[in-house]
Amino acid sequence: MSDIESFGANNQVPDYSVLIEAIYSAIKELDGSGSIEEINEQAIKILNLSDEVLSVPHTNSNTTEVKYRLAWSRTLLKKYGAIVNSARGIWSVTTAFYNIGSINGREVRIATREAYLSKRNDESEVMESDDSISEELEPWRKKLYEVLINMDPFAFERLAQRVLRESGFTEVKVTKKTGDGGIDGVGKLKINGIVSFNVAFQCKKYQTPVSAGEIRNFRGSLTTDIEKGIFLTTSSFSRPAEEEAANPGKQQIDLIDGEDLIDKLAEFSIGVREVKDYEIDEEFFAKL
Repeated sequence: MSDIESFGANNQVPDYSVLIEAIYSAIKELDGSGSIEEINEQAIKILNLSDEVLSVPHTNSNTTEVKYRLAWSRTLLKKYGAIVNSARGIWSVTTAFYNIGSINGREVRIATREAYLSKRNDESEVMESDDSISEELEPWRKKLYEVLINMDPFAFERLAQRVLRESGFTEVKVTKKTGDGGIDGVGKLKINGIVSFNVAFQCKKYQTPVSAGEIRNFRGSLTTDIEKGIFLTTSSFSRPAEEEAANPGKQQIDLIDGEDLIDKLAEFSIGVREVKDYEIDEEFFAKL
């Protein structure tokens, strides 16, 4: 019996063995490749995780415990040689695993852990070590998250304004009103230089997931001339909030969570810059 089959609906955050199997199965069901969002959604569907489980926050992070573990599970599968990611963030099954329908999560954990036994005695140490750090959970991301959380609210709104401008929005203005649950700024987005949309955005420095009620409140503040709403946060969105944002028949709200925001800051080099580094092979020098 696989870890997925024995997991069941026990209303607990699944361990890495379960998530490793779920991610691999998710990519297979997506015809061999998918974005992080697509893979996460499919894995969550496979495991039938409750909203309560999906809303459990990860300690000292801008993500949930489930998403944190999903990120690590992808990294472990990559180290195992089962999946690989492209420069554009698309994950796919490697050629060596094309004909392998399922995978054993515990075997993946054991295999990746054994690679570090000479230097590490505990799996938690392996998963936090510099040489095995998850690409999506690198130390600089945690540091940037802490910087964002401690920003002045008005400064954070100006940061959101800059991100939207770099993303192609024009006439982006901050309303200078905070704490009212309404619109923090407005702008325009032109598609292919032809079609324009009036956009309103709200940005929140949160450490807990955004609720469905907050999405409804934001939607209720949108005037009739606004065609699109954007909710930006340093944290994440609860499952009900995601469903409310995409509720058919209602004005759609686009969501930008903390991980998306950090990705955009890195992409546009806003307040961050890439630093080239080298890994020293001490064994090489010792054997000369």
